[in-house]
Amino acid sequence: MVHCRSIRARVTIATVVAFGILIMSGVTAISMMYPVRARADLVEQADKASRRITTMIDSTRFAGSIPPQDGVGLLQVVDANGQVVAASAALTGRAPLTSARPTGGDSRVSDRVCRPWGCMVVVGTSNRATVYGPAVAYAAVREPFLLRSSFLPAVLYGSGAVLVAMLGWAAWFGVGRVLAPVERIRRGLERINAEDLSRRVEVPSNRDEVAALAGTVNDTLGRLEDAVERHRRFVSDASHELRSPIAGLLVRLEAGLDERTEADWRAAMSDAQRLSDIVGDLLLMARLDAGTEIGRERVDVGRLAEEEVARRRARLPVTLRAEPELYVQGSHLRLTRILTNLLSNADRYGDTAVWVSVRGDGDEVVLEVADDGPGIPEEMRERVFERFTRLDRTRSRDTGGSGLGLPIARDIARAHGGDLRIEGGPRTRLVLRLPRA
Repeated sequence: MVHCRSIRARVTIATVVAFGILIMSGVTAISMMYPVRARADLVEQADKASRRITTMIDSTRFAGSIPPQDGVGLLQVVDANGQVVAASAALTGRAPLTSARPTGGDSRVSDRVCRPWGCMVVVGTSNRATVYGPAVAYAAVREPFLLRSSFLPAVLYGSGAVLVAMLGWAAWFGVGRVLAPVERIRRGLERINAEDLSRRVEVPSNRDEVAALAGTVNDTLGRLEDAVERHRRFVSDASHELRSPIAGLLVRLEAGLDERTEADWRAAMSDAQRLSDIVGDLLLMARLDAGTEIGRERVDVGRLAEEEVARRRARLPVTLRAEPELYVQGSHLRLTRILTNLLSNADRYGDTAVWVSVRGDGDEVVLEVADDGPGIPEEMRERVFERFTRLDRTRSRDTGGSGLGLPIARDIARAHGGDLRIEGGPRTRLVLRLPRA
């Protein structure tokens, strides 16, 4: 759970920092730009009303108060002596709004005036030829409350802080929801041990990356369970296979060497040879399982078959048909081991004869060894490639088989990029396919 919380904390902090910077930058920009833009709008509104009054007093004298202009109700006309000669109802009898007057040939003046009841933006426009003589028409617009107090920045920054806090909470909650299935997978894996590999982790119902992860974990656990089970079965079978010859040797040695007959010596030698063969097979399988690099030489499969058939002393006659110059790339020694195992298997279980053929099939070289024995049931054709597996009729040690020959042959074939299978037909056919060089 520590790792999940760490991820949640990091994602939350990163989200808060990123959005906090963005939001606070926006708040700062708004708090700086809003007053400037708002005051500019007020100045424009007052300027428009002031210009309109200036145009009106060209030929008209106000008999009473000045009516509002474009929504502006604070209006004054001040003559050259600084006297208010006309005013709106709200400013009747009041002093001039401001003492600022246009100078330097400019007909417009802008000022900000604050009174106890608030602040105003005042704009004045001068006109030298009015019915009042030279005069300045003033228009004033009250500033909104937000412009003359610190309330707006406080509201903006406070809202930004609340928004950042909500984003942080949403990030924490959202990441927690996302990581919850990962935590369940972690707890499930924590309960699995080597003594019980049958457990599986929960796969989320939604088809996302976490569900794919859980599926992959379960597939890996399945392969691990299968590997451990095969290892246990392998150790058990190896112990069973080694126990009998070792026990036989011990019995003969305990009885005394000087009292043994030639038959006893031959039996002891047979047991010792069987031990040596099993240990050699186990060592070879360990090397194949470890992925030891095989040799890379050019091997003529037809000639290899001819040499092996001529060398072997077999119980049954062997008929060989081999096409010439069919080459594969690999280890001559290990390819010989495949052929030796296949011939031994056929010679052991065949009734009257063994047939060997080597032929080309596209980009493959096919080596087939067949016998006329009782055959292998279809449901057993994959089982015979499991280590220490022998059919019921051959479980007796009298056959001399340890159940490692065919598994070793298939492992060597696959190490060469090929495969070894049992194919159907009237005969028992072991078919080896290797990529052609």
